[in-house]
Amino acid sequence: MNKPLYLSIMEETKDMHEKIDRGKLPAHIAIIMDGNGRWAQQRGEHRVFGHQNGVDSVRETAEAAAELGIRYLTLYAFSTENWNRPREEINALMHLLVITINNEIKTLNDNNIRLRAMGNLHCLDKKVKEELNEALEKTSHNTRMDLVLALSYSGRWEIVEAAKSIAIQVKEEKLSVDKINEKLFSSYMNLPDIPDPELLIRTSGEFRISNFLMWQTAYTELYFTQKLWPDFRKNDLYEAIVDFQQRERRFGKTSEQIINCKG
Repeated sequence: MNKPLYLSIMEETKDMHEKIDRGKLPAHIAIIMDGNGRWAQQRGEHRVFGHQNGVDSVRETAEAAAELGIRYLTLYAFSTENWNRPREEINALMHLLVITINNEIKTLNDNNIRLRAMGNLHCLDKKVKEELNEALEKTSHNTRMDLVLALSYSGRWEIVEAAKSIAIQVKEEKLSVDKINEKLFSSYMNLPDIPDPELLIRTSGEFRISNFLMWQTAYTELYFTQKLWPDFRKNDLYEAIVDFQQRERRFGKTSEQIINCKG
């Protein structure tokens, strides 16, 4: 007799969870949440329907990451390029964002999760900024995990803004050109206190990073899955982490050097 589907899923999730080495967890995971629109269209629904169902994936993924002990989780929620979408979809997305942020404050606090944001936040609608700032303030004391939302974000924009800030410092003779290096440049990026992501996950089967964390992902391990974001669940996160833990991270060194360092 075949097992009920939900029992099979629970067993698969448990098996994958047990394969994770808690001593080799990535401190920072970033996710490009792609495929909401296609998920909805496959069901004959409007694209917004996919965004609404994608909220469940955000909630489950964040809870799973916190339970594992992931310290930072960054989600690509809205890119600067997304402003070019139909106005109706943008308005629906902004409305959904306000509702979601407002509804999740209690859950974030109950789970000791701190909400943070990065991107050109000045471009967001007034109501969105108000709700976001309220959530940032009300969760600022939490210490278990930082959940970072990349909103109106672009990797190229972030790099250009950092370069502008450094240029102003040099022009005003507050900074010497000789002092500019990678470490200093990184300090001018959004949320410089957060380490670079060790693992970047992209859903929907697309094989690109789409202008996301371009500076920070220089040595990030990339993981691509065919799953559309609304279908992404705990087990999918576990699979990505297990895959990550099987990779050899060399940072330009040879395998022999890495082995000798461990020895």
